[in-house]
Order: sequence, then C-alpha cells, then structure tokens
Amino acid sequence: MRHPIQKFYEFLAQPIFFPARVMLVMLSIPLVLSFTEPLWRIDLSAPQYPKGLWMEIYSYQVTSGDDGQHMQEINTLNHYIGMAPIDRAALSDLDWLPFAIGALVLLTLRCAVVGDVRSLLDLLVVTAYVSAFGMGRFAYKLYVFGHNLDPRAPVKVEPFTPAILGTKKIANFTTTSLPQGGSYLLGAFATGLFFIVVWHLWAGRRRAARAERAPIVESPDAPV
Repeated sequence: MRHPIQKFYEFLAQPIFFPARVMLVMLSIPLVLSFTEPLWRIDLSAPQYPKGLWMEIYSYQVTSGDDGQHMQEINTLNHYIGMAPIDRAALSDLDWLPFAIGALVLLTLRCAVVGDVRSLLDLLVVTAYVSAFGMGRFAYKLYVFGHNLDPRAPVKVEPFTPAILGTKKIANFTTTSLPQGGSYLLGAFATGLFFIVVWHLWAGRRRAARAERAPIVESPDAPV
C-alpha cells in the first residue's frame, strides 16, 4: 500500500479537469473588470453637509464627488483636526495592487492552459495572500491617518480609527465605509477559485477510493 503522502503528491501532479480549465478562463474576466470599478467607497455626512461627501478608491486612483471638490472639502476638514491629506500619494501603499491583480490574471490563465493541481493550490494561496495583505494595508493606513494627528491642529480630537467597514460617528460626522463593485468582482474570483479547488480535492479523493476498491486483474501470461 502506498504511503498517504506519496498518494497526495501524485494527486498534486495530476492535470486539471478540462471543465475547471474553462472555469479558470472565465474567472479571469472579473479580475480584469475589477479595474473598471471602485474597490471601496467612503461617505461622510454632517449637518453642514446635508448632501454628504464621498470618495471612491480604485486599484489605481482615488476619485470623489463634484469633480474632485469633495476631496478638497474632506481634506480641509481633516486639516482642522490635524489629519494628513488623503490623496493617491498618501495611499501609495496601494500602488502594488494593479500589478498584483495583473499577475493574478496571468497566473490564472497559465494555470488554465498548462496547470496541474499543485499550481491550482498555489494560485489559491497567492489569491488569499493578496486579499489579506491588501485589506490589512488598507486598515493600517486608515489607522495611521486617525492616530498621527498634528498636535498643533486648531481642533483637538482624540486619536481614532476611521470606519473600515460599516458606519462610525466621529464628532458631528457620520462616516460610512463599504466595499464596491471592484471588491465584489475580486470576491467572485476568489469564491470561484475556492470552489474549483474544493471540487478537485473531492473528486480526487473519490477517484483514489475507487482505484483502491477496484479488483486487481492478473494477466493470464503472468508467471505464477
């Protein structure tokens, strides 16, 4: 009987099912489309801003309402409490994200054409790392914005962490931070990839179980 580890390594070297290859090619589409949609949106509302202010974060740019005027208003408000301006330069930590998404597209297509189960698992691990690292850096950046306040600011507030996911009230402002279309597209890719990996693990285990149960048929010419 073969050792379980040996059987696992043999399974990793098996080619990917053809339907899974087709699914991988299709999953590359939401990855590409994620460039066209914002990843995150932050809304601010207060009595003096009844229509609210908003900004949207893409993988490669930051936009805001009223042709960028909302960004200027937000940074003016931030100046009064000693917070650094929010712009693409301030969010330079996210500059790697377009390259990471592009690399995921290339790795997905490569896996679909010449990949085996091992490369499929590698793709899932890389996807999980990019997702966790990107979200972690975003949360860390917001933390830094709210805790590195200028002590000479006209308005004194306690250090705070802006809303990362959901709604939070700071002074007389209500901030809402939620994922947008780009994040949902990336989530669709990650979910589909996870489904393919689980399918392969389940199908591979069933194949191995059938192979072990199959009777061994000896050749009539085999020596006794």
